[in-house]
Amino acid sequence: MALNRKIAYIDLSTNTVETRPIPLEIRKKFLGGRGLDAYLLYNHAPAGCDPLGPENVLIISAGILTATCASASARTHIMAKSPLTGLLGSTNMGGFFAPELAWAGFHHLVIKGKAAGPVYLFIHNGEIEIRDAAHLWGKTTTDTQWAIRSELDDEEVKSCVIGPAGENLVRFANVMTGIKNAGGRTGMGCVMGSKNLKAVAVRGTLDIRLAHPAQALDFNKKFIDQITSAKVNQIQGKLGTPFIWGATNCWGGLRTNNFQYNQLEDADDIEPERLDEIATETMGPHHMAACFGCQVHCRAQYKIPAGPYAGKYDEGPEYTSLGAFGAEAGCRSAVTVLTGNHLVDQYGMDNLETGSLIAWAMELFEKGILTARETDGLDLRFGNDEALLEMVHRICARQGWLGDTLADGGIPAAEKIGNNAFDYLIQVKGMNNLHSDERATPALALNVATSSRGSDHLRSRPAIDLYHLPEEVLRKIYGTPVPYDGPLSSDHTSYTGKPWMVFWQENCYMAVDCLGICKYHTVFLGATLPNFEDWPRVIELNTGLKLSPTDIWQIAERGNMLERLFNLREGLTRDDPKKGDTLNHRYFDEPCLRGAPDVIGLSIDRDRFNAMIDEFYEIKGLDKNGLPEPRTLERLGLAQEPSHQL
Repeated sequence: MALNRKIAYIDLSTNTVETRPIPLEIRKKFLGGRGLDAYLLYNHAPAGCDPLGPENVLIISAGILTATCASASARTHIMAKSPLTGLLGSTNMGGFFAPELAWAGFHHLVIKGKAAGPVYLFIHNGEIEIRDAAHLWGKTTTDTQWAIRSELDDEEVKSCVIGPAGENLVRFANVMTGIKNAGGRTGMGCVMGSKNLKAVAVRGTLDIRLAHPAQALDFNKKFIDQITSAKVNQIQGKLGTPFIWGATNCWGGLRTNNFQYNQLEDADDIEPERLDEIATETMGPHHMAACFGCQVHCRAQYKIPAGPYAGKYDEGPEYTSLGAFGAEAGCRSAVTVLTGNHLVDQYGMDNLETGSLIAWAMELFEKGILTARETDGLDLRFGNDEALLEMVHRICARQGWLGDTLADGGIPAAEKIGNNAFDYLIQVKGMNNLHSDERATPALALNVATSSRGSDHLRSRPAIDLYHLPEEVLRKIYGTPVPYDGPLSSDHTSYTGKPWMVFWQENCYMAVDCLGICKYHTVFLGATLPNFEDWPRVIELNTGLKLSPTDIWQIAERGNMLERLFNLREGLTRDDPKKGDTLNHRYFDEPCLRGAPDVIGLSIDRDRFNAMIDEFYEIKGLDKNGLPEPRTLERLGLAQEPSHQL
């Protein structure tokens, strides 16, 4: 049945493979995907291990609903100790890999050790081979996938791979599957590179028996109607995620020129409508693609229209690429955004971290902290499109002093550069923020500061706080499945009730990642989309596992607490500017200069922010220092972890 997928333990140092079933009691505690990965990481990665050492474990997984009749159940989750932050490493991507892994018989891979030379894994219907990959080393992410298909003589093989950045141990190298599906955050591609693991290829034709297939199909039709009728998803199906950039820039919520401004002016060439026009011109009117089992079709297909890479095919760009190669660097060219997106896809680098680090270096160059000596003569000023793209090449290849320095990530780079460079680095827990500016949105600022893997918009972000929904609507959403009678506010500038909203979203997104579905199919940007009340039925019909909404809530809360335990074990403290639940001083000290009237002049109030942290900790069951209370661990069944049950 759907729950019969297994875990494979793979040691690359000894070339050994062991497979085990996933006990039902473990499923009931963690479901699958990210939640079970957190359990496996906490139990199998030794405390204090070197993120690039053989003891670090790399975990690749599918959610409990993956490859069933459930809609948009395509997400692949990857976890390890992060070489970028030294804390939790965790990333999530769409595409077609996870369903293929499930059809091949597995839901989780636990990979440790280090191969003597480049290898890739081939997983096929319950069998796992460790194969030579010397001929693949040096290839781009796309060329690697096509070469594996050719070698295996099967066009249906799906692979997650690293590119040259992962091979070069760029600490924010990502894992790619397909053309643009990126497991981008926290450097999981670097971990693969450290293990000499070029790729994991899967091909599966095993049956998955569903508990109630006819009813599961009928129920999913209702889900599809609910999902596709949401206006936010209808817009995404036309413009993709760049529509978020257009709305946010108009309002004044994008950090620009690193963190000097909060709106990119005169940016018509990279507005979503212009990018859609280019995609239509180069690919035709039906240029929107989707992941496995998804009806939204939020990903554009395009060819770069001009410049040195003219004619090169790619997909996207996503919301994040417009910030990385647009607003943050002060660049306004569609060709630059599309080219930058293409380069990081091929090299296998996190677009958010890449763009943020280059924009930071541009501000340091502007202030004289970096000079032409450190840039090897490159004029690294804001708005210099050629310099922006040149730095992408240099970081991937670790070329030159600055390219090599930035490849190690922001905090090591700041220590190497000196001269107060750290003051200008917009990061949390060692990971750079995306291009959003949360100075006008205390709830989103709290989300960024407390996210488990560092500065993050996909761990606990209450994005609907920007919609000014009536309080009765907010209470309907945030009052289930666990009752909440505390304050809530429709005002996005308010500090009232925001800790609960962040806590609720934190549990919502953990549940989504355990199920293996897309966040655009829950309460992220759409207030009417499925959530805790809807998931028990889809789980039961597909897997036979009976859970209540509060059961799923507690599973999510348990997974989040395990991630907290891992971070605490690896050095997280509340107020540490490099490993804590805090923000760069500029959030508090520099007000917004552009945008709408409800944005201009705003910054985060330091005292109110600290009070939000206190309230958030209390809601989570932590003490004032962010440590879990003993009763919290008992309630969640975590008092004996690590338990080494699996």
